[in-house]
Amino acid sequence: MQRNFQRTALIVAFAASTLTLSACQNLSSPTVRFDRQVNYGDAKGVELVTNEFGSSDLQMIAEKMTGSLLETGIFQGRPTVTISTVKNKTSEYIDTTNVMNSIQTALVKSGKVRFTRSINEMQQGVDELQRQNQSGLYKQNTTAKVGQMTAAKYQLEGELTSIVKQNNNTKDVFYKFTLKMFDVQEGTIEWQDEKEIRKTSKK
Repeated sequence: MQRNFQRTALIVAFAASTLTLSACQNLSSPTVRFDRQVNYGDAKGVELVTNEFGSSDLQMIAEKMTGSLLETGIFQGRPTVTISTVKNKTSEYIDTTNVMNSIQTALVKSGKVRFTRSINEMQQGVDELQRQNQSGLYKQNTTAKVGQMTAAKYQLEGELTSIVKQNNNTKDVFYKFTLKMFDVQEGTIEWQDEKEIRKTSKK
């Protein structure tokens, strides 16, 4: 009788320790489950999920504008450029800043142009100058001097428009991205180009 009791006690103790160990393992190493399979795709691949503005459209616009600007030979002596407004005149929410960031990145990497702060970025530069010169926290010979910023020679302005036509079976979307570069001092257009994109889908 006593042996049976001892045997039962050992089984219960073993089961309890197994459960405790399992619980500790679950706490320290939680299992992550996914409801669907996720794969990395080619960032440069053509995206045709819908006929709304997408990543492929952004890349085509950036490549066209960058190539056109560099072919003109206007960037002699690495002039300074600033980005003004890029208006979205479509019915979609499109982050036009993202388009201009891709253009700016490619132009900077070319080594043929320098960019000054854009209108939207200028306040951050002003705040930093004030912090260095008015807070009293920095050695005077290490602070950036006020009035030493380089002004932009050229200014980029653009707009994105679209025309949408659809019937019961087909939807056609026509995008046009226009970019202009002005001489800031003279106010003249020194360069301008467009990229047109048409996307059609059928139900």
